[in-house]
Amino acid sequence: QVQLVESGGGLVQAGGSLRLSCVASGITFRIYTIDWYCQAPGKQREFVARISRDGGTRVADSVKGRFTISKNNVKNTVYLQMNSLKPADTAVYYCRADLGGTSYWGTGTLVTVSS
Repeated sequence: QVQLVESGGGLVQAGGSLRLSCVASGITFRIYTIDWYCQAPGKQREFVARISRDGGTRVADSVKGRFTISKNNVKNTVYLQMNSLKPADTAVYYCRADLGGTSYWGTGTLVTVSS
């Protein structure tokens, strides 16, 4: 059974930092592309960051210079380091594992940034 479990969310003041984690089980983690998405209240889910099987990364323009994605294949874990947080970053953050069009989603972790 495939499971993706996000953690690390919480309440933080603007300018603060959080590190989200996504732990995967039930898949050969190292061969998957892992994405982070976020969904703010009343908005569509949108792309935040990606790390490919070879370690290449990409982040959305809105978080460039503030968020960093990384992974540990031994721990089957992907991290999203979030710095200089803004109230606009408030959302539920989800991780997604994708391999050739087959995707699995976690249930999300809530990040709330107060002004």
